[in-house]
Amino acid sequence: MASIAALHPLRVSLSQRVSQHMPQQLRRGAIRTLPLPLSFTTTNQLGLRSFSNYLVTPQELADALKKSPPSLSPRTPRHPRRTGLNVFREKRIPKARFFDLDKVIDKRSPYPHMLPNPKHFAEAMSELGIRHDDTVVVYDSQELGIFSAPRVGWTMKVFGHPKVHILNNFRLWVQQGLPTESGNVWTVECGTYPIPKMDDSRVAEFEEVHEVALDYNKEGAEGVQVLDARSAGRWTGKDPEPREGLSSGHLPGSINIPFDMMLDPETKAFLSADKLKEVFVSKGVDPEKPIISSCGTGVTACILETALSEAQFGSPEKRKVYDGSWTEWAQRVKPTEGLIQTETTEE
Repeated sequence: MASIAALHPLRVSLSQRVSQHMPQQLRRGAIRTLPLPLSFTTTNQLGLRSFSNYLVTPQELADALKKSPPSLSPRTPRHPRRTGLNVFREKRIPKARFFDLDKVIDKRSPYPHMLPNPKHFAEAMSELGIRHDDTVVVYDSQELGIFSAPRVGWTMKVFGHPKVHILNNFRLWVQQGLPTESGNVWTVECGTYPIPKMDDSRVAEFEEVHEVALDYNKEGAEGVQVLDARSAGRWTGKDPEPREGLSSGHLPGSINIPFDMMLDPETKAFLSADKLKEVFVSKGVDPEKPIISSCGTGVTACILETALSEAQFGSPEKRKVYDGSWTEWAQRVKPTEGLIQTETTEE
C-alpha cells in the first residue's frame, strides 16, 4: 500500500499492493492486488522550502507539515470495499490521500502496472487534487515499510512532476509517535493537472532489454547491467512465479539483488547510502556502466532504482527501470532464443 502527503505545495501519499511479501492477513479478500493508498496534505504557504533529499525522514516531514498545516477537504465520507483501503483507514498521516496503483496504469496492456499514458496520469492527479507545483511525499503502510511507494515516486518522475519524495518510512513515523489519524476517508476537491510529457529516458522497453540480452557476452557490446529485484529462488528458477503459468528464471547476465537487501530487516526502511553502496559493490555492479532495474511487474525494481539514487551509484542518465519486467519478459521471449535461464540451463 502507498500513500501521499502533500503541502501546498507539499503532499503525502501512501502506496501498497498484494504480494507474496505481504502479511497473510492483508491478502485476504484481495482480488489480485491492493490499492495503493495515496495521501496528501495541502497548505497555502507557497514559500515552503523543498526537501534536500529524495528520501525524507519522518521528522523532516513532520516539521514541514507543522510549518504548512494541511487544508481540510470536504467532509464527504467514502465507504471502503477493498482491503488496502481498510488498512489506510486504520492508520495514516493526517489528511493523506489514497492512491490505487491498480487503476493508474495502461489498461490496454496485458501486463500489470504498466505506465499509463500522459492523459490518464494527468486525470489521476487531478482527481486526487494534486497540482503540478505541489511537493509530494509518498509512503507505504506501516506493515510493509517500503514496497510500492518507490514505484509511485518513479512514475511521477517519469511524467515530470518536479518535486516528489519518498518517506523513509511510515513504520518509523508511527514508532516515533508522530501524528496519525483513522476513520472515514474524505473526498477531495479535484484540480486540473496539466497533461505532461513522458520522460522516455527513464524507461526501458522490451525491445531494448531484448537487445541487451542478445548482446550479452558479445564482443563490443555496451555492457548494460540488468539488476533483478526478485527473490533468489525465482531468479534461479527453483521457486515458481506467483503468477500461474509464468516461467521463473532470469535474463542472461542479470544480477540478482532481492529488493529486501536494500532495507533494514527490522524497520523496513532504506539502509544508509554507504551500506547501499556496499551491497551494490558486493554484487559486482559497475557504476560506470548503464543499469536497468527489473523485478516481477516493475514495482520493486523501483526500490533498486531508489537505492541507486540514494547511494549515488551510477549516472542517473544511464539508469532505467524495465516497465514490463519479468511478467512481460517471460511471455514475450521465444523458447528457441534461450533467453530464460535457470541454474540448470547454466550448468
